[in-house]
Amino acid sequence: MSFRTLPKVELHTHLEGCAPPEFIKGLAAEKKIDISKIFTADGGYAFRDFDHFLKVYEAACTTLQTPEDFRRLTLAVLEETAFHGVVYMETFVSPDFCGGGDLAAWKDYLAAMEDAAAEGQEKLGITLKGIVTGIRHFGPDACKPAARCAAETFGDFIVGYGMAGGEMVGRPGDYRYSFDMAREAGMPLTCHAGEWGGAAMVAETLRDLRVGRIGHGIGAITDPALIEEIAEKEIVLEVCPGSNVVLKAVKGWDNHPIAKLRDAGVKITVSTDDPPFFHTTMTDEYEMLHRTFGWDEDDFKALNKTAIAAAFCDDDTKTRIAKRLEPTP
Repeated sequence: MSFRTLPKVELHTHLEGCAPPEFIKGLAAEKKIDISKIFTADGGYAFRDFDHFLKVYEAACTTLQTPEDFRRLTLAVLEETAFHGVVYMETFVSPDFCGGGDLAAWKDYLAAMEDAAAEGQEKLGITLKGIVTGIRHFGPDACKPAARCAAETFGDFIVGYGMAGGEMVGRPGDYRYSFDMAREAGMPLTCHAGEWGGAAMVAETLRDLRVGRIGHGIGAITDPALIEEIAEKEIVLEVCPGSNVVLKAVKGWDNHPIAKLRDAGVKITVSTDDPPFFHTTMTDEYEMLHRTFGWDEDDFKALNKTAIAAAFCDDDTKTRIAKRLEPTP
């Protein structure tokens, strides 16, 4: 059974991390940048573990040097994502990779991404929104200009603020300033936590950064009181099972806690994170969840309703997308 054509909502992707390897290779050739070591013999991305993955990711990003590069990237990503039935997608974008945190440069890059998003909406029927992210392992001070870029461009396309990167660098409270800046601008908030830092990191993130969504969050499974708190507060977890398996955050699909979290009343969504890095698609995620846990079309429809309700976009967009999730008569 294939779930490819089922309409889907995806809340946790990284735009640069969605770049097909061939796209990055093409940019590298155009710019005469030698990053051949980041690819496997069969053309995929090559990395040993999470820390090495971050280095390979950032090496790939060295080819993305202009707004036009990001326009082309966004279109390539939307074409692949729409093929797998995604009708609404939120993607993390970082000013660090788009002008180095400079607000004027960021606006130029942003305009290029918005132009591509409009084209994707018209030609592919997929709606794209952006969540500005600070990069945790760049440090708290580096997140401040990212948050300023987010606050200054919050609107129709940029719909939220969050933090990604090396989860074990610093503590959540070290990054409070940037989250407060985004919050004061009225932005919805999310943060990666509990992929590596366990339940304590999830609890700290909720307490110190006061986010409404958690990226990954699977480490919460070891703390029943925290699971109960997450469920009661209706904190939404952006779970990326295939990513967790490939990076060995869990031992395998059979060991993934997504089903236990969902059964405990936690609001769960499913996403691909950085799909070409992890050899996955939204179709693959659904098929593996079906094989591993027996989830069927009704389960996935429920997940997508949870996801669009948790999306950071405006209510009109939510209503429009919700209609697309309903079965046609």
